[in-house]
Amino acid sequence: MLFHTRKWVKPEDLNPNGTLFGGKLLAWIDEELALFSIIQLENTRIVTKHMSEINFRSSARQGDIIEIGIDAVKFGNTSITLKCEVRNIMTRERIITIDSITMVGLDDEGKPKPHGKTQLEKLDDRFRKIESKD
Repeated sequence: MLFHTRKWVKPEDLNPNGTLFGGKLLAWIDEELALFSIIQLENTRIVTKHMSEINFRSSARQGDIIEIGIDAVKFGNTSITLKCEVRNIMTRERIITIDSITMVGLDDEGKPKPHGKTQLEKLDDRFRKIESKD
C-alpha cells in the first residue's frame, strides 16, 4: 500500500461529536483516488464509478494526522480498480478500509476511454523515460 497523502485534522473537519466527520474523510479519499488515477492512467478526465462497502473502524480527533494509502488491484480496459486504507498516525489505528474502488477514464465526450495500462508506473520511471529521449 502506498501512503502518499497526510492530512491534519482541524476544527472545521469535525462533526458535533468532536471527531473527524466521515463525509470530510470520504471527500479527501475521493480526491486522492482521482489524483492517483489521473497520474497512473495519464488522463485528467477521471470519474469514480464504484466504491465497495466502506468500513469505519475508528476515528480521529482535532490535531491528529491521518495518512491515506492506495494500492492498485487491477487494470481494466478503461478503468483502474483500487483499494484504500486510512490510518491515524497519532494513535496507530486504522480508520477506514475500502476494498474496491473503480475509477474510469473518459474521453472528451464523457465516454469511457481505453488507457492501455497494465501495471503501476512510478513517476520517477516516467520522468527517466522523458529525460532519456532528450
